[in-house]
Amino acid sequence: MDNLLEVQNLSIRFGANTVVDDLSFALPKAKTLAIVGESGSGKSMTALALLGLLPSEAQLSAQQLRFQPSDEQQFQLQNCQAKDWQQIRGKAIGMIFQEPMTSLNPLQRCGQQIDEVLRLHLGLNAQQARQRSLEWLIKVKIQDPERIYQAYPHQISGGQKQRVMIAMAMCCNPALLLADEPTTALDATVQKEIILLMRELQQEFNTAILFISHDLSLVAGFADQVLVMHQGKLVEKGSSEQIFEQPQAAYTKALLSCRPPLDHKVERLATIDDFVEKDPQATAKEPVTPIIPTAATTNLLEVKNLSTWFPLRKSWFGKTRNWVKAVQDATFDIKAGQTLGLVGESGSGKTTLGRSILRLIEPTSGAINYNGQDIEKIDAEAMRQLRRELQIVFQDPYSSLNPRLPVGLAITEPMKVHGIGSNDQDRVERCIALLEQVGLQADHFTRYPHEFSGGQRQRLCIARALAVQPRFLVCDEAVSSLDVSVQATVLNLLKDLQAQQGLTYLFISHDLAVVRFMCDDIMVMKDGVIVEKGPAEQVFEAPAHPYTQALLEASR
Repeated sequence: MDNLLEVQNLSIRFGANTVVDDLSFALPKAKTLAIVGESGSGKSMTALALLGLLPSEAQLSAQQLRFQPSDEQQFQLQNCQAKDWQQIRGKAIGMIFQEPMTSLNPLQRCGQQIDEVLRLHLGLNAQQARQRSLEWLIKVKIQDPERIYQAYPHQISGGQKQRVMIAMAMCCNPALLLADEPTTALDATVQKEIILLMRELQQEFNTAILFISHDLSLVAGFADQVLVMHQGKLVEKGSSEQIFEQPQAAYTKALLSCRPPLDHKVERLATIDDFVEKDPQATAKEPVTPIIPTAATTNLLEVKNLSTWFPLRKSWFGKTRNWVKAVQDATFDIKAGQTLGLVGESGSGKTTLGRSILRLIEPTSGAINYNGQDIEKIDAEAMRQLRRELQIVFQDPYSSLNPRLPVGLAITEPMKVHGIGSNDQDRVERCIALLEQVGLQADHFTRYPHEFSGGQRQRLCIARALAVQPRFLVCDEAVSSLDVSVQATVLNLLKDLQAQQGLTYLFISHDLAVVRFMCDDIMVMKDGVIVEKGPAEQVFEAPAHPYTQALLEASR
């Protein structure tokens, strides 16, 4: 079988730091090769090397990076000049980047961005490009192609943005498609649609795919061959069946085991340290002693007929004509010391509901009773005092930490506002204890957010939320963008903290396996309405609503 791409002894260094170490693989025409590993394993750097897009300070060496899109064309990618890349990028090699919101130009309409690729590489005129762009929007299963063509990126959903990116990458019929984490943080249903779409386009256009992911379970059944990378090195490679049914490397076994199971509930998730050899001098972690809240059978939070609407358009007279009904008549309660899971697709109203409960968004109507107090009726000063007990861990740790503030100050600042600690030194000591509690170190106190990984930033956000000793915590997609190994560590941490401190959680997620691991009860939202709720095991074993059934089916 002819190989479209052959990589031999690829190494990438930044000074003394080696990020890809002597990597070799081959990709046949029309086949799919998956590269799997955690953040920092060298996956994305490998893809950027194949496109000649490495940072200027990177040092690349390779015996061979041979790319042969046709019998008449062959390139040694490590030696390509600017004129060669004009023939390769976008035309012979398409690229789907990890984050569509930052990859699409926010100042250009989506259709214009596809037009640009077609006019540059295929020489089409404006009318021809527009027609071909609309055809591709239909191919990638956009429901309203004319509207999406005219829309700006911020006006469409995450799944729609990813489809636009696929259209841009595939519209010139490239021989090779590089897909870098193309479904990260997408809902299970949208994720499945994107994978099926890529497979259909591959079969139609005979395209080879290099699929990069941190989630081994995602590539099962999609990839023909799988490479597993760890810290720049190739630790295992083989067919998809071999990797999933008979993994040999301890690291591969760890990646497979870190993922929460969907078909049953476990008490604790495995982590990388459970499989990969640890420091023999390390001390074993002490078992967590649960605290049973004295009010375990009473409701800490009661929500009745809560609705949150946003004005969509106003008439000339200032009267609102249309509303986005983000949350409609939500009624539920959460018992002290327990976890309520809230699941649904993007746009279902999950985040709006979580923020409305904390009055970060003012509800349109309804009642919120926290610990016997109707917080909808209290004034701003009383609400400010209550915020010590009601905290949130936001979805994106990158944007929820102040980039100009050392993390120690970000954690001690809310302590000072709420009068926790007798003096500054006391608060510093409390902060360091919190950092260590969430698995960080005392010397991290003076560092800035950009000096931490995604998983570490998420732990910092958890530490900041815990700094004021809350009773109720909203976790809004707190682990959605984390590697499976880091995700397992953070989820175990949240469970430990709940056992130690008797915390109550509203756990918002689109990942049903994570929800089953974390939650006592589950609510399912669709289009702003709670369509099903009940004990977690009951919802998973016998879902009553067709939408819940569809979510579970998409996750399997």
